[in-house]
Amino acid sequence: MSMKMSRFAALTSSLLLAAGTALFGAGQASAAADFGYVALGDSYSSGLGAGNYDGTSGNCKRTNRAYPALWAAAHSPQTFSFTACSGARTGDVLSGQLGPLNSGTDLVSITIGGNDAGFSDVMTTCVLQSEATCVSRVNQAKAYVDTTLPGRLDQVYSAIDSRAPAARVVVLGYPRFYKLNGTCTAGLTEGERAAINGAADHLNAAIAKRAADHGFTFASVAGTFTGHEICSGSPWLHSVNWLNIAESYHPTAAGQSGGYLPVLTNAA
Repeated sequence: MSMKMSRFAALTSSLLLAAGTALFGAGQASAAADFGYVALGDSYSSGLGAGNYDGTSGNCKRTNRAYPALWAAAHSPQTFSFTACSGARTGDVLSGQLGPLNSGTDLVSITIGGNDAGFSDVMTTCVLQSEATCVSRVNQAKAYVDTTLPGRLDQVYSAIDSRAPAARVVVLGYPRFYKLNGTCTAGLTEGERAAINGAADHLNAAIAKRAADHGFTFASVAGTFTGHEICSGSPWLHSVNWLNIAESYHPTAAGQSGGYLPVLTNAA
């Protein structure tokens, strides 16, 4: 009798364990099905430079080749809202991109700050003017990053946290643009290239500090783009493209899939 009861108890325990496992698995599946992802930011998130743009996104130049769309295609979140827009500054994120965020948002990704710091004007100045003028413009941008940008990033990050308090927020950085002493034989001087790389590092450091202070994850892409800068043998960034000037200094499709996507995947 005791042995029968022992076997019965063991069988009952096994059935209950199996049922519990099944229920837990169903709960996990349900949780995965409820996953919501919102992609915010500027052209590095919208995918400018990668091509195949969604015509309905207009000048925002969103594409299914951008890292947010690639991540969503690989992970199938129940909801995916892609509001990143080429040319966006911090104020544009605040005024036009935060609508999809809510208490059910699980993941947010963002690149922002480069346009506030005058990225486009820096590159134009360095391409068209002297090395001294280029370096002066770079230093002006770095001063803006030190004095004004942190407060503007704080506004964006606080707004994200307020609207999506449960979300994991991944703030992605910008790549270094040039491989120094690389294959380029014309164009910018090495001094200009070094100054631009230094400005990218300076910007990333400021963004990383503000992200950390808000409890967000900063994800650097410097490592994945190493060996794929302009002037390398296998660049993942457009150099100056006079036929499509807007795409200059932006990641190619390979830069999105090989440079940005793995970084978001590891951080998410």
